[in-house]
Amino acid sequence: MNRNKFFFLILILLLSAVRFVLISPNDKPIDERIIDYRVDLKSNDIAFYWKNDSGKITGSIQNLKTFVESKNSKLVFAVNGGMYNSENAPQGLFIQNFETVNPIDTTSGKGNFYLKPNGIFYITDDNTPMICKTEKFVSNGHIKYATQSGPMLVIDGNIHPVLKEGSTNLHIRNGVGILPDNKIVFAMSKTKVNFYDFAMYFKSLGCKDALYLDGYVSRTYLPEKNWIQTDGNFGVIIGITKSLAN
Repeated sequence: MNRNKFFFLILILLLSAVRFVLISPNDKPIDERIIDYRVDLKSNDIAFYWKNDSGKITGSIQNLKTFVESKNSKLVFAVNGGMYNSENAPQGLFIQNFETVNPIDTTSGKGNFYLKPNGIFYITDDNTPMICKTEKFVSNGHIKYATQSGPMLVIDGNIHPVLKEGSTNLHIRNGVGILPDNKIVFAMSKTKVNFYDFAMYFKSLGCKDALYLDGYVSRTYLPEKNWIQTDGNFGVIIGITKSLAN
């Protein structure tokens, strides 16, 4: 072996060693097409909004921001929280402050909502976030918030079987998953992606279950990452707030 080849081999070995030290087995692949927000409900307030105190549908993230600020709170994050009908009413189950505003939908039909299994994202009375298949949901009086949507993206650690790798069905998408540490992760695509890649993002983070919320109409308010979209005309909106009270 000549001198140049020897030094080249040493360099390759050193670079491999450095890579081994710097990259842990728990590192996850990054998809630059997707932005996410992770929240721990032990230290953050979450609520699912539909109508304001006057009974008027909130509609846009800007309207939600105005409403939240009127309550002496700061809107930290917001995203439309599920599909809705032509009257901006939730499609499927919607529970707000322990009240079932709209019943669960177990029927069949066309569209993303009905790509079975669909699912429910809910928050219990002790602030535990959960996602389950619709048929597994139990209304036990301890559900503070719930929204139904579909399809499920990740089910028991596996990508929904109807989602196909390489699909040309591309859209803006948003969804929610539960991380292994029981934090919530909301993910929003910045560009059009297919269902499979979007589901893979949640799986790569270790989410056992993840749920699709909505498609091309989706909007996200996340000022900490300079992603501010305040328009829209939605049904349910999910918001994370921080009290400004002294």
